[in-house]
Amino acid sequence: MDAIEPRWVSLLWFAGFATVGAIAFLMVSGMFPLRSRPDATKSNAATVLVFGNAVLLAALLAGTGLYGYAELKWSTLVIVIGLVVLFAPGLFEAWPARLRDGPAGLAALVGVQILVLAVLAKVAWSSIATTS
Repeated sequence: MDAIEPRWVSLLWFAGFATVGAIAFLMVSGMFPLRSRPDATKSNAATVLVFGNAVLLAALLAGTGLYGYAELKWSTLVIVIGLVVLFAPGLFEAWPARLRDGPAGLAALVGVQILVLAVLAKVAWSSIATTS
C-alpha cells in the first residue's frame, strides 16, 4: 500500500479536513443570496454568522488545499476530493433541518470550523511552511 500513498496519517487528516470543509460549504452556500435565506436566519446576528462562516470556510479550504498539496500525491488528492464531494451531501442531509437552516447550526459551525482550523494549524504547519 505504500506504493499507492505512503503518508496514511496525512491522508486521514486531509480527508477529515476536506469533509468538514465540504459540509461547511454546503451549509454556507445555502445562505446565499442573502435575501433567499431561510426565515430563521434573516436577522442581523445570523447575517454576521453567515459572513463569519464564509471567512472561516475560505481559510479552511485554503489551508486544507495547501496541506494536501504538500503532503499527498496528486492522484491521492484528486481521489479523496472526489470521494468527499460525492459523500458529503449525504452527511449533510442526515442532519436535522433546524441545525442546517437555523442560527444554532450557524453558531455551531463557527465553533467547529475554529476547532478544525486550530487542528489544521497544529498538524500542517511544518509541511505548509516548507512548501512556501
